[in-house]
Amino acid sequence: MRGSGIVARWRSRLPVTARTPIVTLGEGDTPLVRADRAAAAAGKPAGSVWLKLEGCNPTGSFKDRGMALAVSKALEARATGVLCASTGNTSAAAAAYAARAGLRCVVFLPKGKVAAGKLAQAVMHGAEIVEVDGNFDQALTMAAETATKRGFVLVNSSNPFRIEGQKTGAFEVVEALGRAPAAHFMPVGNAGNITAYWRGYRELGTRPRMFGWQAAGAAPLVHGRPVRFPRTVATAIRIGNPVSWAQAVAARDESRGAIGAVTDAEILSAQRLLARAEGVFCEPASAAPLAGLLRLARAGRAPSGTVVCVLTGHGLKDPETAMKAKTKIRRVKAGGEFRL
Repeated sequence: MRGSGIVARWRSRLPVTARTPIVTLGEGDTPLVRADRAAAAAGKPAGSVWLKLEGCNPTGSFKDRGMALAVSKALEARATGVLCASTGNTSAAAAAYAARAGLRCVVFLPKGKVAAGKLAQAVMHGAEIVEVDGNFDQALTMAAETATKRGFVLVNSSNPFRIEGQKTGAFEVVEALGRAPAAHFMPVGNAGNITAYWRGYRELGTRPRMFGWQAAGAAPLVHGRPVRFPRTVATAIRIGNPVSWAQAVAARDESRGAIGAVTDAEILSAQRLLARAEGVFCEPASAAPLAGLLRLARAGRAPSGTVVCVLTGHGLKDPETAMKAKTKIRRVKAGGEFRL
């Protein structure tokens, strides 16, 4: 049933039983929006580029899909709490779904490196916040060690139920298009989502080419080695040593796709294009797929056929970055004459 959440809707394709309690906020069934101006910018015909708006999930990101199943299974296992490390979106989703389930939630966040919109969500949902004086990878190590010692369920993408929940996005894409796209573009940080979508497509017997995009300052999969100090404006993918590294490489190779890097300037340019030409406001990391498509187009290597770009988070997740965009503001006195 639409609107009932991913566990109820796709339960026949998920590792759940009659004993699994369903924890949901109505996640899933996000829009797939045609983007003809973005297609034109990439030199592709109308109707060939589509945007999967995962920012329309309850907490504003794709993380809700995996968290719904991970928290449902944690509740089934009689866990007393969930725990995660996060650059922001995971903590927001974990906090919300834990609150829904009545579970304790602890989040480890790299100090000063989480966008305000995401931190506000974790705070409001009552998560216990631990600031780590280090990067995400160090926070994840601490989170995993603490979860083991304290008996909490770790709900990062290393949790297999997260990947299972997130694969439902691929089911929705195929359902909406009536077929799989020729190519699937998405941002890559911890690499769980590209792993999940590829799993979903394969389970449906389809094999679109998978294109993952990292920020140039946080591109371990592109360089073939961890990045000790990842840097990028796209905080959601500011990760130097992805948990699902091997799975992402397998998705790339098995699908005959690619994993590339785009600069912060390209990311912010694509973010503005989406907002001003398509009316879609996404956080910086979510613009990486379109930035990647435009980069390939400039090199004459854009894939033919239908392309789906997954926009993983809403723009209000990172209002500070959006407000840095240059815009003309005119000021007038109240009651004065104003000319357009």
